[in-house]
Amino acid sequence: MSFLGIKKKRFVVFGLANKKSVACAIGKCLIDEGAEVIHVVRSEERVKNALKLFPDSPAFICDVEDETNIVRVRDEIAECIGAERGGRIDGIVHSIAFANYSDGLKPFHMTRKDDFLQAVNISCFSLISIANHFKNLLAVDASVVTITISTTRMAAENYGYMAPIKAALDSSLCFLAKSFSEFSHVRFNAVAPGLLKTSASAGIPGYVDSYLFAEKVILRKVALTTREAADTAAFLLSPRASGINCQTIVVDAGMSVNYFDKEIVSRSVG
Repeated sequence: MSFLGIKKKRFVVFGLANKKSVACAIGKCLIDEGAEVIHVVRSEERVKNALKLFPDSPAFICDVEDETNIVRVRDEIAECIGAERGGRIDGIVHSIAFANYSDGLKPFHMTRKDDFLQAVNISCFSLISIANHFKNLLAVDASVVTITISTTRMAAENYGYMAPIKAALDSSLCFLAKSFSEFSHVRFNAVAPGLLKTSASAGIPGYVDSYLFAEKVILRKVALTTREAADTAAFLLSPRASGINCQTIVVDAGMSVNYFDKEIVSRSVG
């Protein structure tokens, strides 16, 4: 028997883009453990990618920027799982983030209101909306996991206004868990990875340099892998994590304790 105990359980994974996505790694981990995975992606092109990567898993389209799409995909998934006959979802993965960096890197104080609000809508409010509209499809002890970042207190200039938005995402966990506690035992947690090599991160200005620096700061001097973040998400989705709620689990291989590594310091001041 698998340690995680998720064989034949059903999970909906939002956010698959391609084989480098965190959502892809999570989906593979869940399937390896015998779970059923339903993917929700942003476009028809991504449906094709999802079906190539997961030929036995259904895939649906939903651009979460428009809340009516969330309602529609909820209804489509409800029909797919036989909700009227008692079919339920054992967990949801929210691996969605967007920021408009098309104008290049700008000082934080020059953040455009429309860019900030769009990013809040897609990256943060979508979790709240998905939880609300999917609540009647969730098993009473289901788990919801979102993907955030290892710290929202580090003023990384190239990440810009997304850090405050991820902070709002982190904060939303406790409020969602509290409101859901009125009628269920659904848990809400976040995985907070250090820097990963994904297609989405490649769109962040200067990300490659930050990634290479992070590899030097990590205690083992080897970069964090997407699978390591995915494994943590799978654990949080499982009954083995039943005592963990409203938490942001940092997965950074020790990077956050090693900024004053003597080798890095000597190179900086030498």
